[in-house]
Amino acid sequence: MTTAAFEDIVETFEFLDDWEDRYRHVIELGKAMEPMDPALKVDATKVSGCASQVWLHPKIIGDTFDFEGESDAMIVQGLIAILHALYAGLPVDEAAKVDARAQMARLGLDEHLSSQRSNGLRAMIDRLSAVAKA
Repeated sequence: MTTAAFEDIVETFEFLDDWEDRYRHVIELGKAMEPMDPALKVDATKVSGCASQVWLHPKIIGDTFDFEGESDAMIVQGLIAILHALYAGLPVDEAAKVDARAQMARLGLDEHLSSQRSNGLRAMIDRLSAVAKA
């Protein structure tokens, strides 16, 4: 299960042949995100295992999954935006079933991210998945 917003990103990536173009697109997605409330940037929302500073604040509104997130690195902010497109707005029970690693692999990002960035992405996915499953 994915969202229309995530499928739009997949389509855009299929259109962009060059990794540099994809990289720029990821950064633009991150720039378009609303900034996270500074009061939420606390140790409890900080994601460990990331090379940069990353905060995720998952929330369930009614039966719908959503989260706020922010990073001090532009590419990571873009990865947060992609994860937001993947998860936000899904019913909680569907969000819990999302295979985010497989969905992100559709974008080919794993081939172009450093090992530290890949580890950080896995840590973000693990955090979101744990909350959705809880």
